[in-house]
Amino acid sequence: MAIVASYDWESDTWTHQNGDNPARQAWRDAVAEIAEKAKVTLPECNGRVDSAVKIVLAGDVELRADGTAKVASQSNGTTKYFVVNGECSCPDFAKAPQGFCKHRLAYGIHKRAYTLAKTKLEQRNGTSQPAPAQPAAPATPLSEAPVETPQGIPPQHVVMIQGRPFVKFAGLLQMAHKRGLVSLTADWTSNDTALSLAHAIARFSDGRVFEESGDATPENTNRKVAPHFRRVALTRAKARVLRDALGVDLVAVEELADGE
Repeated sequence: MAIVASYDWESDTWTHQNGDNPARQAWRDAVAEIAEKAKVTLPECNGRVDSAVKIVLAGDVELRADGTAKVASQSNGTTKYFVVNGECSCPDFAKAPQGFCKHRLAYGIHKRAYTLAKTKLEQRNGTSQPAPAQPAAPATPLSEAPVETPQGIPPQHVVMIQGRPFVKFAGLLQMAHKRGLVSLTADWTSNDTALSLAHAIARFSDGRVFEESGDATPENTNRKVAPHFRRVALTRAKARVLRDALGVDLVAVEELADGE
């Protein structure tokens, strides 16, 4: 089966075409492949992934040059449009696991499927030149990459230690603000020369409230901060409450004892 080598890659009309032409089939196959990876990574979002696939295949995702996407969605017989880039204004955004509503998922699936389909078509054509990215869109933020990143954590905030991933407190705080964090407070509940206990409370704009505790001793903190272990207890409590609120099961770097 021949592929038309002179296809205009600067246009994405092939993602909207009907029929059995090679480009359209490659597009549908790529969407299905990316969607399956998303389901493996985010099993709690499988229903939303299916809904996102319908949006993508209907041609209702428009990638913009500024890195955002305009996603159309049908609701009660009317069409609503959402501008997506790390967050979404739809009601489901605050409730969806890790904030992956169907519109954010549609954005991520579309971008990855677009690249994958072009790559496969070029391989079939035997062309070696790189396919240009869709108009001027920057690299996808990690928050839009459910199939590539652990639980939507920005890549600069994931640290590998002895082959295991850990999250930085700064990354948790960044994610929490995007998901409606209103306040994050922490205070000590007990302090002596050997042990410090702290309790943290996180409040979100949708009314959710989370509470968690953290502890620190001179022995279970990094040597550099051991003299200030009481402050470490506060940070650990805040990291734990944010992990709970965001559904992140990676341990925070700040929770590690010296030598771990």
